[in-house]
Amino acid sequence: MCGIVAYLGVKPALPIVVGGLKRLEYRGYDSTGVALIESDGKGGDELVIRKKKGKVSDLMDYIGEEKLTGNVAIGHTRWATHGPPNDINAHPHRAESNRIALVHNGIIENYTTIKETLHNRGHALLSDTDSEVLVHLIEEVMKSGGLTLFEAVRTALNQVVGAYAIVVIDKENPTTLIAARKSSPLVIGLGEDGSFYVASDATPIIPYTKNVVYLNDEEIASLELDGGLRIRTTSNVKITPQIQALELEIESIEKGGYEHFMLKEIFEQPKSIRDSLRGRIDIKKGEIRMSGVDDHWEKWNNASRIVILACGTSWHAGLVAEYLFEDYTRIPVEVEYASEFRYRNPIVRADDIVIAISQSGETADTLAAIKTAKDAGAHVFSVCNVVGSSISRESHSGAYTHAGPEIGVASTKAFTSQISVLTLIALHVGVKKGRLPKGRFLRLLNELNGIPELVESVLKQVDVIYDVAAEFTESNNALYLGRGYQFPVALEGALKLKEISYIHAEGYPAAEMKHGPIALIDESLPVIFIAPKDDVYEKVVSNIQEVKARGGRLVVVVTEGDKEASALADYVIKVPKCAPSLSPLLTSIPLQLLSYKIAVLRGCNVDQPRNLAKSVTVE
Repeated sequence: MCGIVAYLGVKPALPIVVGGLKRLEYRGYDSTGVALIESDGKGGDELVIRKKKGKVSDLMDYIGEEKLTGNVAIGHTRWATHGPPNDINAHPHRAESNRIALVHNGIIENYTTIKETLHNRGHALLSDTDSEVLVHLIEEVMKSGGLTLFEAVRTALNQVVGAYAIVVIDKENPTTLIAARKSSPLVIGLGEDGSFYVASDATPIIPYTKNVVYLNDEEIASLELDGGLRIRTTSNVKITPQIQALELEIESIEKGGYEHFMLKEIFEQPKSIRDSLRGRIDIKKGEIRMSGVDDHWEKWNNASRIVILACGTSWHAGLVAEYLFEDYTRIPVEVEYASEFRYRNPIVRADDIVIAISQSGETADTLAAIKTAKDAGAHVFSVCNVVGSSISRESHSGAYTHAGPEIGVASTKAFTSQISVLTLIALHVGVKKGRLPKGRFLRLLNELNGIPELVESVLKQVDVIYDVAAEFTESNNALYLGRGYQFPVALEGALKLKEISYIHAEGYPAAEMKHGPIALIDESLPVIFIAPKDDVYEKVVSNIQEVKARGGRLVVVVTEGDKEASALADYVIKVPKCAPSLSPLLTSIPLQLLSYKIAVLRGCNVDQPRNLAKSVTVE
């Protein structure tokens, strides 16, 4: 979603802020802008704002050779919510006096009421955004109450309903930044030279410092060159900053020689899966270590139901987990779209385990859903990729996936890392409850430990997969079919194709094809079957025969050595043999490569597909 970068220090701010905005481009955006405090050449300061519809490169072309040398600046990449993408709606927004400017992520739900009040007091707002309302409100509070900027921001935020991450600058206070958050992430980096870096996530900060402070909900920070960092809540309670060390390396957010971040992340999956398993599997002892489960074992042992909350790709990982938990633990599982969960008066009980899955840990719908579950007394366990994220902090316990930064908007390594961690949890709970026989547990544990090497072997087939992709670049539709554990894989494969190539695609359980989708099949429709050797293999082969009889163009993903399904297919992609419950970790890989190459051949922007954001931090 929208991105924020800010800098306060002794260096020229523009290169730092613009460089940070470029690192946030993966989040998805449609306009961008910066605000700086510059010397007016007469012993005073002026507020300079430059913003533009389009990419960061368009903004820099607009700025051109203009000399902007100020040492404090705020920047923003906007993903439109209120008002269309244009120069006026782009951030930063300024107040009427041209004294203060603000960047904002989130949504101000009561902005129409505030806007009307401001209008009655003589404020003329220029944009369609809810964000501009806030900077005018801060100015109004400051003027009417004679307050400092910090107190004006705090007072104004107490009148706001909604979500926000904001950074404010004031030309009358050129050595100060004010930052605040509620339900939208914000991290503060502490430079060794006393400088400050503020961003929506850590990627813009990594080149400059490892020391960060994560703001919590309803906290406001005053960053002063001569006064350091002060944090208070919106109710004026003093907070002691908790400094944490970033574990990310600069290399992890660079392409490393790959054409796209998505391709790099696809090929990182042996490592990301291995890192997600590392330290949690003890092959010699034949056991799994999961402190997030063990420290709350009574909750897990007495759980009558598991409810999984997620959105998008994480929801597909949750569907795989449903099969895993019901197979290994015999606990009933429900998988819910987080975006729908809290709006249908859900039944949540105190003996429920609620698992929230989110790559970013900031997904607004999932965050709101787990708060609903917590209010009902359920135990919330999160599976997230970002340390210190909002969802991980809101949960009672959890497990990180250790996938590393995922820059490509279309999730790949996060998906397989989530499945890896969820598999570990299901295995651990199953054997500990006595629902999973020890012998089967040990076989699965050994196979899971060897999955990274099997993923490497799938990736070696990249040329074969690319040849298949070349046959479907002109397709307008595609159908993905699978049964059992492969049904969620079919959904995920279809989503990947839609996201980055803009080809309409649907995923279905293979047997459901006869209940509607079979009407679409003709010689122009690619039909991708995920058909590894498992308990439903013969039934899937029958479904393949039905498609072949109707002239569909068949691509099948099969187990090495397969003959029956392969003989029916036009194109065959092979994966190594493994336990059916672990096979999604292998069968999803070819579908990622297939969608990637089709998108590249169609000339699509793979890493930043249109209209999409990496992390959906507003409803």
